[in-house]
Amino acid sequence: MNIVVLVKQVPDMEKVKFDREAGRIDRSSAGTEINPFDLNALEAALQISENTNGKVTVLTMGPAQAEEALREAIARGADEGILLTDVKFGGSDVKATSTILSSAIKKAGQFDLVIAGIQSVDGDTGQVGAEVAGYLGIPHISNVEAIKNYTEEYIEVVSSVWESQYLKRGKYPLLITVTKDVNVPRLPSFKNKMKARKVEITKWSYEDLKEVLDPSKIGIKGSPTKVKKIEVPQQSMREGKLYKENDEKAVEDILNALKSCKVLKEA
Repeated sequence: MNIVVLVKQVPDMEKVKFDREAGRIDRSSAGTEINPFDLNALEAALQISENTNGKVTVLTMGPAQAEEALREAIARGADEGILLTDVKFGGSDVKATSTILSSAIKKAGQFDLVIAGIQSVDGDTGQVGAEVAGYLGIPHISNVEAIKNYTEEYIEVVSSVWESQYLKRGKYPLLITVTKDVNVPRLPSFKNKMKARKVEITKWSYEDLKEVLDPSKIGIKGSPTKVKKIEVPQQSMREGKLYKENDEKAVEDILNALKSCKVLKEA
């Protein structure tokens, strides 16, 4: 079985800072890591591959330093990594990103299953997986929180939608997006880390994909949505008042506060 895993290199969201004046994330303020949900996608692929004698290819789009995310994925057990990097890809929104990723999957050749994390922690749109499936013309199952069974023809998963769970079966080729409940990602061994350092990472630019990629649908030009500004609300502190003697005033203030919040209606 040939499995493609989509990963993204993201900033450490616990340490990253926001540039309030520019209205954007200051990516230089923190280190980078593989998107946590994508680690669950990788682990799911590795478990399936180990039981089917399959192959796991990890695919990412980003600047040159995103190569490190691929090497970590290989250290965890992936067979190969492909980096999509080109200045022409810069500024791509989820639509343009999905276009580029799906084009690369087509170029990579025959595949059975594509696995992605449900969302990225820096964007949180949860749209890329479904859009990639759309551009590939294959079905997809989202919000997979458990993989129950898989054969050479289909996979059975538990998909969580709102407050309900559904047992779904999908035939290959298929794309699924997984949540953090699907598994616990393995850690890479020191030996595999050293081995991954020497692995050659395949790098594709627009020139490598131009036979399957429309230049008008990538980058800023191909992005119908644009983030103009990110606003981070100031953290507000809780306030309190102390009434030592005037009980009537305390009751009056509490009632007024409840009315202003529309918890109580005016009589």
